[in-house]
Amino acid sequence: MVSTFAKFFSEFCKIFFGGILGFFYSDSVVGNRGGILGAIYQMFDIPAYITVFNTYKPMMSTGQLVGAIICFIVVIAVFCVMLWLAIFFGKRLFKKIFGDKVLNQDLVDEINSLKKELVKTTKEKDRILGLKIAYQGYDILEGEEGEDTSSEKKEGESRFYKLTEVDNIYLDPSYTPIEFDNSYNLQQICERFRNYAANNPDRPWRHLYYDPKIIRLFFSSMATTRLIILQGISGTGKTSLPECIGHFLKNPTTIASVQPSWRDRTELFGYFNEFTKRFNETEVLKAMYDATYREDVYLTVLDEMNIARVEYYFAEMLSILEMPSRDQWVVDLVPSGWPSDPKHVVKGRFRLPENMWFVGTANNDDSTFAISDKVYDRGMPININSKAEPFEAPLTEGLPISYKHLEALFAKAQEDYKVSDENIKKFEEMDNYVIEHFRLAFGNRIVKQLREFVPVYVACGGTEIDGLDYVLCNKILRKFESLNLAYIRDEVDDYIQYLNDHFGEENMTECKEYLTRLKKLF
Repeated sequence: MVSTFAKFFSEFCKIFFGGILGFFYSDSVVGNRGGILGAIYQMFDIPAYITVFNTYKPMMSTGQLVGAIICFIVVIAVFCVMLWLAIFFGKRLFKKIFGDKVLNQDLVDEINSLKKELVKTTKEKDRILGLKIAYQGYDILEGEEGEDTSSEKKEGESRFYKLTEVDNIYLDPSYTPIEFDNSYNLQQICERFRNYAANNPDRPWRHLYYDPKIIRLFFSSMATTRLIILQGISGTGKTSLPECIGHFLKNPTTIASVQPSWRDRTELFGYFNEFTKRFNETEVLKAMYDATYREDVYLTVLDEMNIARVEYYFAEMLSILEMPSRDQWVVDLVPSGWPSDPKHVVKGRFRLPENMWFVGTANNDDSTFAISDKVYDRGMPININSKAEPFEAPLTEGLPISYKHLEALFAKAQEDYKVSDENIKKFEEMDNYVIEHFRLAFGNRIVKQLREFVPVYVACGGTEIDGLDYVLCNKILRKFESLNLAYIRDEVDDYIQYLNDHFGEENMTECKEYLTRLKKLF
C-alpha cells in the first residue's frame, strides 16, 4: 500500500520539480520542453498529472486517494500564487516605465483645471468686493479683463471712510456740543445711577437692580485702570451694567462681541486693505475717534472677552494704557500719512482718547480661556455672582457728566481719603508674610492701585477696610488658585488667623470667605 503511493508521489514530484529545475538547467538534463516557458508548462502539465493519477488509482486505498488529491490542490495553489506574483510585479514594472508620464499628465491637467477655477473665483471676489464698496459709498472703475483697477479711487477721497464721516459731523458749523451737569459728587452719582437703573424714562433700561457695592466698585475701578473685568455666572447683568451706565451718562456704550478667532490688534482697530487702498475700520476704532472730539465718558464692552486669549488681541492696549504719560498713548494705524487722512490721524498715528474705558465681561466655563495674571494685574476684576433685591426707586433721569469732572472727583477723593498709614504698614507686613508662607508678592503695581482705588471707594460711600478687603481678595488671594492647595492647607488656616489678629474678626470678610472656599476644594 505504502509503496504504491510512494511510486505515485515519486512520479508526481518528478513532473513538478523537473519543471522547477528547468529554470536552472538545460533541456537535456531535466528533460523538459525547453526554456522558461517549457519549465512552467511542465510544472503545471495537468494531463501528465492525470495520467499518473489514473495509472496508480486502481492500486490506491481511500486514504491514498485523499493524499493524491491534496497533491493536486498544492499544485493548483502554487499556480495561483505564481500568477498573482506575476501580475503584481508586472504592474509595478509598468508603473515604473510608463507611470511617471501618466502621472505627470494628470498633474498638468489638474493644474490647468485649478487655474481656471482660480480665475473664476478671482472674478467673483472682485465682483462681490465691488458691490460691498459701492454699498459703502465708493466707486470702483471697471476695466477690461486683466486690467488692474484696484487702486482707483476718487481724487482727495480719504482711505478712512468711517473716521472721515466723524470729522464731517464735528467740523460742521451746525454741531452743538452737549451740556454737562458737573454738580454731583461721587456718592451722589452712584446713588442716582442705582435709582436710574431701577426706574427711568428709557424703557429698555428699567427694572435693573444693582447692589450699592457693585456700583461703588465700578466707579472706583474707573479711577484705577482703563480695563475693568466683570466676571461671574451667566445672567447676573455683567453686560447690562456698562450698557446702562452708558445710557445714564447720555452716551451709549459700544459693544464689541469677541470672537474665538481674535488673535491680534486688527480685531480692535481694523486693517489696511492693499487691494482697495482703504482702511477697514472697526466700530471700536470709530468710537475711539469719536471720543477725541468730545468730553463724554466713553465705555467699550468686550463681550465674552475670554472666548479668545485676551493677552493676544489686547496685548498692545495693555502696554499702552499703562504708560505714565498720556502723550504716549499712541498706536500706528498705517505706515505713513496721506493728505486726505482724518484730522486726528497724523502721519499714520492715532492718539488714544483719554475719556474711554474698556469693560470686559468674562464667563469661566469649558468654552473660554483662563485670563492670565498679566491681564488681571493691569485690570480690576469685579465679581457679579448674584442679583440684587428689587426696591422702590423714584423716576430718575440720566446725568451727562464730563470725563474731566469725573477724573477731578477721583483726584479729590484720593487727596481727601488717603489710605491710613496704619493700614499701609499692615499691608507691607502682610507682603512679607505672604512671601514667606506662600512664595507670592504684592508688587508695586498693586500697592499703587490700592492707593488709587480705596480712597475713591470711600468717596462713593464705602469704607476703607472694605476697600482694602476687596483689593487684597481680588488682586492677591486670587493668585492662590495657581498654588498646590493640598500642600498649603494648614497655611491657609494660619493666614485666616493672621487676618483676624491684624484687622479684627469682624473685618476682611471677603478674604476669609474666599480662603474658606479654597479649603473646601481639597
